[in-house]
Amino acid sequence: MPDQANTHSPMPSMEEVLAALNEVKDPEIHKGLADLSMVRPEEIRIGEGSIQVTVALTVAGCPLHTHIRQDVEQRLKLLPGVREVEVNLRAMTPAERQALLDRLNPRPGPQSRITDPASRTRIIAVASGKGGVGKSTVTVNLAVALARRGHRVGLLDADIYGFSVPRMLGSFEHPAAEGQAILPVEAHGVKMISMGSFVDEEQAVMWRGPLLMKALDQFLDDVAWGDLDYLLVDMPPGTGDMAISLYQRLPKAEILIVTTPQAVAAKVASRVASMAAHTEQKVLGVVENMSTFVCPHCGEQTALFGHGGAEELAAEIEVPLLARLPLEPAVASGSEEGIPAVLQEGTASAEAFLALAEAVEKARGRELVKRA
Repeated sequence: MPDQANTHSPMPSMEEVLAALNEVKDPEIHKGLADLSMVRPEEIRIGEGSIQVTVALTVAGCPLHTHIRQDVEQRLKLLPGVREVEVNLRAMTPAERQALLDRLNPRPGPQSRITDPASRTRIIAVASGKGGVGKSTVTVNLAVALARRGHRVGLLDADIYGFSVPRMLGSFEHPAAEGQAILPVEAHGVKMISMGSFVDEEQAVMWRGPLLMKALDQFLDDVAWGDLDYLLVDMPPGTGDMAISLYQRLPKAEILIVTTPQAVAAKVASRVASMAAHTEQKVLGVVENMSTFVCPHCGEQTALFGHGGAEELAAEIEVPLLARLPLEPAVASGSEEGIPAVLQEGTASAEAFLALAEAVEKARGRELVKRA
């Protein structure tokens, strides 16, 4: 009789392993891992009784990575001869992610040419190192201020998870469609598109990288923006995967960095400048928000959040400090009521936002030097 201890089942072929992996579906996109190029033959090792595979996650820090790892292990262990499975995880490269997006969202061609290098539209990406510094408030009021100065202005709310632009503009109207094109909502002279234009304000958006970028691609390419002088993009806060992908999608954008006067906030904002240098984006300037609190009774100004941080940041990265925006009740009430502060004539905020719009008209972005 043959020695049972030395009898081994033949190991599956590469084709059989890939077929098994393709039965494992991405939990969100609902397609097989092989079809999504999340697993590749060159990253699979078939040994004696074991398989080692690397799975390329669509985004770094994917919240479903444990689920994906377990599904891969369980499916591969069902193959004959497989006793051990080792699953390694990595994030897709920007090129791999873009290739995936192209497969997920095939289109005969963009409806809008706003990102075309030949387009005359100035794209201004309003960014911050972290949330809570008033980035969206600055974006909305700057957009309305530019419109009041006679420009054709669009506003793209790219903060998919934390959208707030519809409320700030006082418009929850759903966009209409014309053929394959999406017609943006218009409020206070500004054309606007936001995830908040499609879902209820209280609804959480629980999407990962590919679906988020697919939505943003549609906002850029499938929205009938028309002939714009300015497109303002309310960026996601920070320097994460979504922000990097957007900057790569908008190579001609100029970045406007928003911070508060605190030195610690300005240091966080400096990371946006560092990312801009490495992605070869141009920085337009720095805006200091909540510079001083303006008393609604006596008009006295108080530096509640310190002072000097934004000025130091602007000097450090050698770009202009374009505005110091005051903190007054008109800003908070306007955001809640859908009446941007720039429309509330006679207030310090209205004057400051109109002055910022004039400064933006005159300023031109500059490419920062990469630092070690």
